[in-house]
Amino acid sequence: MVMAIRVHETGGPGVMKWEEVSVGDPGPGEARIRHTAIGLNFIDTYFRSGLYPAPNGLPFTPGNEGAGVVEAVGEGVEHVAVGDRVAYAGPPGAYSEIRNIPAGILVKIPQGVSDDIAAAMMLKGMTARYLLRKTFMIDAGTVLLFHAAAGGVGLIAGQWARHIGATVIGTVSSPEKAELARANGYDHVINYKTENFVERVNEITDGAGCDVVYDSVGKDTFPASLDCIKPLGTWVSFGQSSGALPDINLGILSQKGSLFATRPTLFAYISTREDLEETAGDLFDVVASGAVKISVNQTYPLKEAVRAHEDLEGRKTTGQTVLKP
Repeated sequence: MVMAIRVHETGGPGVMKWEEVSVGDPGPGEARIRHTAIGLNFIDTYFRSGLYPAPNGLPFTPGNEGAGVVEAVGEGVEHVAVGDRVAYAGPPGAYSEIRNIPAGILVKIPQGVSDDIAAAMMLKGMTARYLLRKTFMIDAGTVLLFHAAAGGVGLIAGQWARHIGATVIGTVSSPEKAELARANGYDHVINYKTENFVERVNEITDGAGCDVVYDSVGKDTFPASLDCIKPLGTWVSFGQSSGALPDINLGILSQKGSLFATRPTLFAYISTREDLEETAGDLFDVVASGAVKISVNQTYPLKEAVRAHEDLEGRKTTGQTVLKP
């Protein structure tokens, strides 16, 4: 008997049900893995709520990252074998004890990295990597603002950006989260509940503004984020945890200083095997070196995914969260 979380209709956390599912043999190009840990991400709530349509319609199993052990492989699979410890960020379906998955998205977990850490960091860590090293190539002279600094991506990005030598500014919603952000690479932390983050960024940068703003919050930080960016700077919108952005008149970018704007997604940056291995390899390297530490701050039984989603959307979580089958 294999159990999984299933969503038969989109909506709030309560639509997720703990049900028995059938998992057959892997097909050509697939591997069957038994999960040992599953990462929790805000994108999971987007699919559950219907903000993002599930790729194969309803019903579906949520979850976009996990780690586990290969139990079987289908025809043509050569880069992973039975018994390998593997991790992935990929299509929904992770909230299950066992699943079949395209083997091409699996990467082997190196020695010294636990399954919990691998599951917790694949989506968020590879997101931090493409944001900092591809979407906008930061360096030691970069001044950046990262919203939701105490979130999963934010804590990884803060450490990674500090390691590179950038000046790292972050926003948070509480004194506790501010302390956490400071401990994870942020030079300056702004509590947007008690401070005007545009005014504080202006003070911190002596009026110059930031080279880039990374914004996964959405509605609550737009268009104020644009006022934090220096002329010819870049606004990176990669999420909308507070709600969808309004329709945007591109003319606002010229008014704010001929800004660049982009709405990237991780999967465009790891669409080829070469890009996936490069991205995951860089992530494993900085974690193995100790430059970036992954903190799993919450763990829930997989069957309690409803409670995990409630806490995530209620902003009661920090850092990484893992669901355990």
